[in-house]
Amino acid sequence: MAVGLRELKMERTRQLIADKAFELFTEHGFDETTVEQIAAAAEVGPRTLYRYFPTKETLIVNFVESQLFSALDRMREQPDDVPVTEAMYALIDSVVLTTAVHESRVLAIYELAGRTESVNAQFSSIWFRWRAAVADEISRRSKRRGGDMAASLAAATVGFVIDVTVHAWVESGGKANMRRLANRALELLRNGEVPVAMPAGRR
Repeated sequence: MAVGLRELKMERTRQLIADKAFELFTEHGFDETTVEQIAAAAEVGPRTLYRYFPTKETLIVNFVESQLFSALDRMREQPDDVPVTEAMYALIDSVVLTTAVHESRVLAIYELAGRTESVNAQFSSIWFRWRAAVADEISRRSKRRGGDMAASLAAATVGFVIDVTVHAWVESGGKANMRRLANRALELLRNGEVPVAMPAGRR
């Protein structure tokens, strides 16, 4: 369906506001940057900014949420006859590609989240909802009933691979090859090199 001129203009305004906000957050810090400064940089009024982003936190959180659920959409787009493990990798690869395109923004997000408690709390909420949605898709593809523990563990594993991979990439200053990091994490899991807790008396 064709996007109308009004919708296109709104999306451009939203993107411009977000871009200017990240520039200011990176330069001056999240707490020190005011809504008025962001609005001025984007050449919009504060009221217009609030229509797109109700709080400063949403400027950061919305980006993370949209990218995570876009990655989930890529998984859902895989044909049903594609093995579930391959569909899961498509999800991980989508996050890798997003990070490559938005390197400076992802680095800024991790820095801001590390010292902004309100942002971190919202990230946790997004992460929880996203993992539940991934588990539902894995259940559907595996033809298992909803709430299946194996699907929940698989979704959690995907989340951990993404989290550990991105953290390792951030710690490298964005210099490491993220796809190699993700593949290494998956290799460690496949080879049984990651310790798993076992009940007492089990070998």
